[in-house]
Amino acid sequence: MVKLMQNNKDEYSRLKRLKKSVGNCPRCGKGPMVIDSVGGELSCSQCGYVVKEKIEESGPEWRAFSKEEKDDRSRTGIPASLAMHDMGLATVIGIENRDASGKSLPTSIRSTIERLRTWDGRSQVHEPVDRNLRQAFSELDRLTDKLNVGDAVIEKAAYIYRKALERGLVRGRSISALIAASIYASCRDTETPRTLKDVAAVSNVKKKDIARCYRLLLKEMDLRMPVVDATKCISRIASKSGLSEVTKRKALEILKRASETMTSAGKDPMGLAAAALYVACVMQGENKTQKDVAEAAGVTEVTIRNRYKGLKAILNI
Repeated sequence: MVKLMQNNKDEYSRLKRLKKSVGNCPRCGKGPMVIDSVGGELSCSQCGYVVKEKIEESGPEWRAFSKEEKDDRSRTGIPASLAMHDMGLATVIGIENRDASGKSLPTSIRSTIERLRTWDGRSQVHEPVDRNLRQAFSELDRLTDKLNVGDAVIEKAAYIYRKALERGLVRGRSISALIAASIYASCRDTETPRTLKDVAAVSNVKKKDIARCYRLLLKEMDLRMPVVDATKCISRIASKSGLSEVTKRKALEILKRASETMTSAGKDPMGLAAAALYVACVMQGENKTQKDVAEAAGVTEVTIRNRYKGLKAILNI
């Protein structure tokens, strides 16, 4: 009862804020404004002019059809997503053997409902394309969870794989390799600092096979990837090696000067970022060796030494 009163109070506050934001009627300049909660309209009580219609109901759902819904009365389900084989639009028959009023179903109807559930599940993956997408997106969910990437990367990877499936690029090739290549392409497109080695490490596919599928996607789908910015890799390497914020900012300044003098052109972004962090450690007096920074960046010590020489020439140290 207390929870219901609190929800009603929140809803009343929302409607009051809405009326206050509109103010007087834009047509007659009078008021007051009246909200029709049933029709979802905001109108003037003087002239009847409808200021806003189809106002979204942000409050909770007051009806509950099962025990699970009593604590969660949200009005919407999961959002539509490209990373689901049916985009989240398929209907699902619930596992509760109860009707809309909450009463238990008769025994004679339960067997019929159970068969409907079975055929509903089968009908969702009836076509070979649906089976392919279900397997691919199951792998996508596993890899992105290990790589710890955002929803934008997941949606972009699902979009790239769907386009590759439409053009017939999956036929004769490994689904795992192609979905891994799609994830890497998505990371490159969204400028997420994940290397080809990182994707190969979390998948059961060789780095060479992922690179081959990635080149195929670039060629056949005419993808244009942005140049990787070395500054995007600074935070990742610094957090892995435990460097301070002052060192990170100094490394960003070094990379900015390297970009202005065109020294960074054609260089591996991860190696360049690691070298800039090592130079910043030397300048700030932070006790980190080349091996520590190289292991955090996933590059060799030779790479850091080579990039270190170029950065020293820029900074005159």
